[in-house]
Formats: sequence, C-alpha cells, structure tokens
Amino acid sequence: MTLLTSILSRFLFVVAFALAGLGAWEHLARLLGYTVVRGHYDPWRLLEYSAVAMLFVIALQLREIKLSQRG
Repeated sequence: MTLLTSILSRFLFVVAFALAGLGAWEHLARLLGYTVVRGHYDPWRLLEYSAVAMLFVIALQLREIKLSQRG
C-alpha cells in the first residue's frame, strides 16, 4: 500500500507541474494571439487543476508521515 501511495504521489506531483507549465505557456501563447490547447481550457483553469493535484500530493505525503510516526 505504501508503494502505491508513493507512486501515486510522485505521478500527481509531475502532473501538477506539467499542468502549471502548460497553463503558463497557454497564457503566453494567448498574449501573442495563439493557443496551445486550442482554446479548450483557460490558463487559470489549468492552474486550478494543478493546485488541486498538489493538494492531493500534500495529503498523501502527510498520510505517509503519519504512518511512519506510528511504526
């Protein structure tokens, strides 16, 4: 179970940074009159998804810390 949460935490961490980077690129592209995601998502919506993913990463890390304190 700890291996699964560790892998999930790392995966969500990478996804969160990818979404944040994509949101930044989308914002810069829109300033120049282009789009990266073809207008399907606003840059701020991508950053919100990134923040939600980071909240899950924080929750998983706190759970791992709590379980390591017990044993």
